[in-house]
Amino acid sequence: MVAGAGSPGLGARWLSITALVCCMAACARPDSGVIVLEFWAMGREGEVVAELTRGFEASHPGIRVNVQQLPWQGAHEKLLTAFVGDATPDLAQMGNTWVPEFATLGALAALDPSAAASTVVEQEDYFPGIWDTNVINDRLFGIPWYVDTRLLFYRRDLLAQAGFAHPPRSWDEWREMLIAIKRLPGADHYSILVPLNEFEPLLLLGLQQEEPLLRDGGRWGNFRSQGFRRALGFYLELFEKELAPRATNTQIANVWNEFARGYFAFYITGPWNIAEFKRRLPKELQGAWMTAPLPGPNGPGLSNAGGSSLVVFADSRRKEASWKLIEYLSQPEVQRRFYALSGDLPPRRSSWDDSALSGDRYAAAFREQLERVEPTPKVPEWERIATEMRIVAEQAAHGGLTVDAAAAELDERADRILEKRRWILAREAGE
Repeated sequence: MVAGAGSPGLGARWLSITALVCCMAACARPDSGVIVLEFWAMGREGEVVAELTRGFEASHPGIRVNVQQLPWQGAHEKLLTAFVGDATPDLAQMGNTWVPEFATLGALAALDPSAAASTVVEQEDYFPGIWDTNVINDRLFGIPWYVDTRLLFYRRDLLAQAGFAHPPRSWDEWREMLIAIKRLPGADHYSILVPLNEFEPLLLLGLQQEEPLLRDGGRWGNFRSQGFRRALGFYLELFEKELAPRATNTQIANVWNEFARGYFAFYITGPWNIAEFKRRLPKELQGAWMTAPLPGPNGPGLSNAGGSSLVVFADSRRKEASWKLIEYLSQPEVQRRFYALSGDLPPRRSSWDDSALSGDRYAAAFREQLERVEPTPKVPEWERIATEMRIVAEQAAHGGLTVDAAAAELDERADRILEKRRWILAREAGE
């Protein structure tokens, strides 16, 4: 018999089902006692950071982290759009060169009070140049998450064939080595690869000078300074003496194969290539290459302070919880795990005290170089200026401009880009 509407059995079942549905609905509703952080991260870091946030959630049961991965291409535009639309996350990974722009816009929360009170984030443990990338107008707007810089990858065997037992320690030594390698037997080879579609090699030479790349508080270009003209002259000499091919890296079919066959002996690149060189170079050449810090005009040289930092957005209503996540990701043991997952170098000296890093002979040069890194000019317009640097340098490398003409052209282009900045600063000063 089918039970009717008044059947006690049906009523009991209906009540049970109703209670179950209500329970499920309650479970589906956000728990008001749990804080949910929105965290945006880019590229490979966005893929692996979820493994780290699980440990954070286990130690902070009242906080959950929702990680949104963004591709690097388009990430800058998405962050800007989120800021304009009042839809920023609580915290995010941000490239160091973007921090000045977003800080100037007022998008970021200052972290000075949190850092000063923290027993985890210790400024003196960070490489100074990396920490400084986050200091804008004497305020701290980010905490370094991982570091990136460039130095020399070189063929030890070819350097030995040219009569040298150590990598260059100054520009004069480097020039001597480059000329000697070019003279080694064998046709169709160069001493160094300096891709014309990359601005970084010239930037590094410019950062090694005493004069800044921009002057008067970032209001004007300073490329006609004696120091930058010296850097540009050294750079162009590589092409004039045919020590470097006039080529972009897209014109080099396979950088690792060309390095292996001796097409060039020096390459300025970053830590991501340690794994690539280990994987791509033939076994018989694994003992023939090495890394070395950059030489400077008169001794050990500076390099760029790159990488990404962790920032908290000004509109976040969960700043305290966001800072707790930053502290967690800043712990040396967590940074070591992050390195194991991503290959990104940690920004704290104590994080290097681990066999995986301290025992890597190729990483040792990066550890040394990180003590001598310099931020790029901390103005929102810097990336546009760097693009112009690449364009003008490529024209000069092809013989279209002299050193003085190229320096003057760079100043003119930089000054045009900085025109609005000068107007804003003058208006703020009441001039």
